[in-house]
Amino acid sequence: MSTTATIDQRVYRIPNMDCAAEEAEIRHALRDVQGLRGLRFYLGTRELHVEAAPGSLPAVEASLRAAGFAPADGAAGACAHGHAHDHEHGRRPGAIDWGRALLAPGLPRIVAALVLAAAAELTHALAPAAWAPAGLGLAVLAVALSGLATYGKGLRALRRGRLNISALMTVAVTGALLIGQWPEAAMVMALYALAEHLEARAVDRARGAIGDLLRMAPGEVELLGADGAWRTVPATQVAVGARVRVKPGARLALDGVVLEGRSAIDEAPVTGESLPVDKGAGDAVYAGTLNQTGLLVLRVTAAARDTQLARIIHAVEQAQASRAPTQAFVDRFAAVYTPVVFVLALAVALLGPWLVGWAWHDAVYKALVLLVIACPCALVIATPVTLVSALAQAARRGVLIKGGVHLERARLMKAVALDKTGTLTLGRPALVASEALAAAPPAEWPRWAATLAAGSSHPVSRAIAAGLAAQGVPPGAAAGLADEPGSGVSAHIDGQNLRLIGWRAAQALGLDSNALAARLAPHQAQGRSVSLLVRDGEVLALLAVADTVKGHAREALAELKAMGVATVMLSGDQPAAAQAVGRAVGVGQAVGGLLPQDKLARIAALRAAHGPTAMVGDGINDAPALASADLGVAMGGAGTDIAMEAADVVVMNDDLRRLPELLRLSRRVHGVLWQNIALALGIKAVFLVLALAGGATMWMAVFADMGASLLVVANGLRLLRR
Repeated sequence: MSTTATIDQRVYRIPNMDCAAEEAEIRHALRDVQGLRGLRFYLGTRELHVEAAPGSLPAVEASLRAAGFAPADGAAGACAHGHAHDHEHGRRPGAIDWGRALLAPGLPRIVAALVLAAAAELTHALAPAAWAPAGLGLAVLAVALSGLATYGKGLRALRRGRLNISALMTVAVTGALLIGQWPEAAMVMALYALAEHLEARAVDRARGAIGDLLRMAPGEVELLGADGAWRTVPATQVAVGARVRVKPGARLALDGVVLEGRSAIDEAPVTGESLPVDKGAGDAVYAGTLNQTGLLVLRVTAAARDTQLARIIHAVEQAQASRAPTQAFVDRFAAVYTPVVFVLALAVALLGPWLVGWAWHDAVYKALVLLVIACPCALVIATPVTLVSALAQAARRGVLIKGGVHLERARLMKAVALDKTGTLTLGRPALVASEALAAAPPAEWPRWAATLAAGSSHPVSRAIAAGLAAQGVPPGAAAGLADEPGSGVSAHIDGQNLRLIGWRAAQALGLDSNALAARLAPHQAQGRSVSLLVRDGEVLALLAVADTVKGHAREALAELKAMGVATVMLSGDQPAAAQAVGRAVGVGQAVGGLLPQDKLARIAALRAAHGPTAMVGDGINDAPALASADLGVAMGGAGTDIAMEAADVVVMNDDLRRLPELLRLSRRVHGVLWQNIALALGIKAVFLVLALAGGATMWMAVFADMGASLLVVANGLRLLRR
């Protein structure tokens, strides 16, 4: 428990908090607790985060137990993603709650209950009437083995006037016993327990996808101590700035910067990058990634709870906790649907004999079948399982979606606006062209240019030096080297007075001839930055630098176009550069020279012309547009923290192909959600008609209801497949 002056906070793990139905029950149970300030539900990890006034937590815990949602015991500490977990007051860590253990049926007890229920059915059907008490005893024992927990929760819900599934099953099974249908009562409760067990295992597959994220980062790390020795310590105890060592074949426990060594790092778990990335001194590395080839020494840049992986997990959990539009609709529908069917069942029992002429026994039996069918579990669970599966799959691919609402909204996008630098391009200038201009250029001119560029700190000069070095042209020795901002760099090399200058400096020196302007015009039309190598007033060569287009940008934009999505590039760069990049990537329209407020106006215009509009960017100047767009997508690899916070979706590996993937995933999710709703309601409608016509038994109703639950869960889990 962490305590401030005015508020207490605690995280409880609720083992039987599986879906929105249990969330609603807990909210109802805690509504009257004095001092309760806030509740946050993380169904994926079965965690309840409580904020309350000092001294109110015992009342919260008591209310949870009274409602049948006793928190699990566990030692205080922090999990891999930094959440604190405290054990309950008055219990030893690791102590067994025998009451809960006896009530909650495991698979062996469920199987035993099914055997006893089948024996009760056979006794009722085949044995002499004198054996009826024995059959009744078998049925009661089957109900006791499989249904005590359900009975307990059902009675508590009925006392509070809540019609959840436990309440419906309690009424249905009790009613069946009272009207002499004890074989069916036993079979219904045993089948219900089995279906609940299978459903929980299926839902755990979706939760397991999030658990896989938690297990990516090891819990221990090799830390360099003050005495120079390496020691293995818990990752949570390592401070920012410490030095840690990662051996080949080991996963990184913390984010850091490489100080020593080189290695290939498999970043797929964090960024979705399919190929290993070479890392050396000065490169950033992330927790959860796999060191493949070499020994690395790192300087830690983030504590365990603040790593990139921890942020991903936290965002996915937050996304699960948020209410997507379809989920909110289903929850509202279920809240009305269950009481309506309960009233219908009551009307069948009370009015059936008077209006239709049914026997009282038959009318009550039909009503009990309706109660079993009324369970909204399949309907309620259909949405969260689908969303969790999709969010987990997106996270595996390096796409961090901050809520189900954004996942559902992505399919509606009709236009996408993209920033240029860092989004469509790499955001790093590179040497793209070099050519001699003199009539008889000296053979040494590339080395002279490399030497001058190496002596300057300007980004364009650094790009020239790196580009020439990649071509096998190393810098040489220079005398009197001077780097003057705005005037270029000059030096005395091989007895020659040489300068590396830009076009404006060349104009100031009177070198702007028509012939030279004509040679530079094609490069300037493409938005390239041109430098000139000058010797004693003679222009020897030009070197053109430009931002390079990302390798998969054209492919991604072609996919968006094929999906019927309009694309526009909005750039603050000069219009010529924007037009050149726009042509290179195949964007529908390219606009340059825009300020942040201009991008906002363009987003509004796109929305008016096309409909819902997404914005994709990575810089501080993109943050307003990201926040105002219908869907904001930040390129996370090189993106600023401000842009990533303002966005609804973060693409961790900067691969633009993830954008059409996101739209396709959103469309698949929408389809699966409505398939599940149609399945759940369709099966219930069929058995509702059968029940009223006398063609459905109670155990058939259980099969129908829980079968529908398993079907929608399995359908939602399909999204975990790539």
